[in-house]
Amino acid sequence: MKASPILLEVFKNRLSSIAEEMGVTLQRTSFSPNIKERRDYSCAIFDARGDLVAQAAHIPVHLGSMPLSVKAALEISMDEGDMVMLNDPFKGGTHLPDITLVAPVFIDGRGPYFYVANRAHHADVGGMSAGSMPLSTSIFQEGIIVPPMKLVEKGKVDDKVLSFILANVRTPQEREGDFSAQIMANITGIRRLQELVNRQGLEEVSFYCRELMAYTERITRETIRAIPNGTYSFRDFMEDDGIEPSPIPIEVTLTIEDDQALLDFSASSPQVRGSINSVYAITLSSVLYAFRCLMEEEVPVNAGLLKPIKVITAQGTIVDAKFPAAVAGGNVETSQRIVDVVLGALSSALPEKIPAASQGTMNNLAMGGFHPHTGQPFAYYETLGGGTGAWSKGPGASAVHSHMTNTLNTPIEALEYAYPLKVTRYSIRRGSGGRGRHNGGEGLIREIEALTEMEVTVLSERRKIPPYGLMGGEPGAPGKNLILRAKGGVVEMPGKFHDRLHPGDRIRIETPGGGGWGKAE
Repeated sequence: MKASPILLEVFKNRLSSIAEEMGVTLQRTSFSPNIKERRDYSCAIFDARGDLVAQAAHIPVHLGSMPLSVKAALEISMDEGDMVMLNDPFKGGTHLPDITLVAPVFIDGRGPYFYVANRAHHADVGGMSAGSMPLSTSIFQEGIIVPPMKLVEKGKVDDKVLSFILANVRTPQEREGDFSAQIMANITGIRRLQELVNRQGLEEVSFYCRELMAYTERITRETIRAIPNGTYSFRDFMEDDGIEPSPIPIEVTLTIEDDQALLDFSASSPQVRGSINSVYAITLSSVLYAFRCLMEEEVPVNAGLLKPIKVITAQGTIVDAKFPAAVAGGNVETSQRIVDVVLGALSSALPEKIPAASQGTMNNLAMGGFHPHTGQPFAYYETLGGGTGAWSKGPGASAVHSHMTNTLNTPIEALEYAYPLKVTRYSIRRGSGGRGRHNGGEGLIREIEALTEMEVTVLSERRKIPPYGLMGGEPGAPGKNLILRAKGGVVEMPGKFHDRLHPGDRIRIETPGGGGWGKAE
């Protein structure tokens, strides 16, 4: 069969639209503001071998990691109507709040010929602090670890498995609602794939899935070929791990040879005590994201992206941690720094194309306690936007999520409706972008008042080491974390901390600006 360029485009959009519809189903049927409002989830389609066929435009950090979770799920035999869930970071997961649900796709009772999967960030999965993003020193402190196991068997939810999970979280009703939404998202994907196969035929659909992977591989190779051959290195630092104050280096050596790229992270720091350790899946995702950003065409995201890119790590390092390392912050913070070092290395080869550093953090904010009116527990989590880096063609964007997060903010109305919290300030952080020929984007200020007794955890970076500028541009302003006590006094907190808030206390997060590009005129 010879591929038709027209049908290739049709199948590209048809498959990605199925993944997008899965996401819409997940968003609209979920219970938690974290999924419904922030859209902290990803949906994707895989072939019979577990290779990525199509992914919706959701969360970049899930790009390279979801396929590893699906491969782990495939170790369990799945019949029609089954769904396997897992969150184990050492089996393709990212961190424990990200729970993946995988389902096989059968056609007329035969198969499986495809798999559908979605990954959603649950606002709490247990652990030592509300929101399951603690200042931990072991993964056992971060929440319940779920190895690959069946949540749904022959179309029926396993009540024993679900009850066990819900008994280990702070907000079981919300979790149960989000699990139901994940199940419905997969059912949507299964139905749409079955409709597509019934209309087009299994042979044609499978053929164009392979052709789309080959097409993405060709574009990826052409993109790499446009980078001058050579070896490029870059080094940047995580500021601390929340336990020890010392900076932690992450270093990459990038070798470009014709249409292939080799990235070696072996010189990076050994894994640390705190929770900023990254598993290999996160490092791979960060690398693939950086190279995907170089492509000017709308290229389908699939397994073809992996073929020309090789990532080398040393096990037991901060970019490839070994069990039972703490990893809650690795997914959200270290992934951002891995992108910074990859783009930093590429800036030597493509100075006109690569932007200065963006804010380099997700500014993770988790709060939890008991609602004063109902007595029910609550757990709130969100990430905050900041400035992006400027580049040769213009300034950075202000107050947006960047790089490895593609979520939205939690609207003030939704936040105040769902939690005993009050947003007292939400604004652009003027003057925080690095100056240059083109200025970096501005950060933001988010200030929230506690209306009841609660705990708060913040995992953030770029509080001491600012986002770098390029080509003579100045760095962006570092962020700040402040607690404003109701009884008076302002306390500046470190980048990573856990504390208690009393009624009337406010927490203010001032996020970093992006780096500037070129010398200011």
